[in-house]
Amino acid sequence: MTLPSEFDNTFFPIGRAFINQSIIDFINTYLHPEDLICDIGNQGKNVPELSGRPRKLVTLDITADTSPDIVADITRTNAHIRENYFDALLCTEVLEHVVEPFAAVRELARIVKVGGYILITTPLNCRIHGPVPDCWRFTEFGLKVLLRDFEIVSFRRLDTPDRNLFPLEYSVIVKKVNDMLRESDPREMRFQRVQ
Repeated sequence: MTLPSEFDNTFFPIGRAFINQSIIDFINTYLHPEDLICDIGNQGKNVPELSGRPRKLVTLDITADTSPDIVADITRTNAHIRENYFDALLCTEVLEHVVEPFAAVRELARIVKVGGYILITTPLNCRIHGPVPDCWRFTEFGLKVLLRDFEIVSFRRLDTPDRNLFPLEYSVIVKKVNDMLRESDPREMRFQRVQ
């Protein structure tokens, strides 16, 4: 078993606080009491930010081990989940663990309603962590390519102190604006020099 480093012990709680605050802000700003929310990959964890709030929460995970409401692999089309079904999705600390992130984003787009919102958080400056596999780290630019067919309504990062251009964590809120994904060409991104 690998022991956490001093860096992990210092910055993991800061990252977790950033994620929790992102969830609170998402719930308070974009969601309504009657919304059906799906928490993807929550591994049986309680969403304390929803405690005491009259919202409908459904959990989804790839395995039945943690007793989710729905067992599904978000990298595949899940016929048992209707299209345009959920008002909002929480996808926190999940995308780095999926084998096919572009397929996962397509499935998120399929199951969220038009006009619905998705909160995605993902680490950048973080050690390999469970559950394994831990496959990816996304930069700001990679996330914008991955989420290019949504309207990005909020894009926040938690900077690593004294480490320019290597944030600890990202928090992105996107909105599904229509039923047809634009399937934009990622090569249309503009390149610019980083100073």
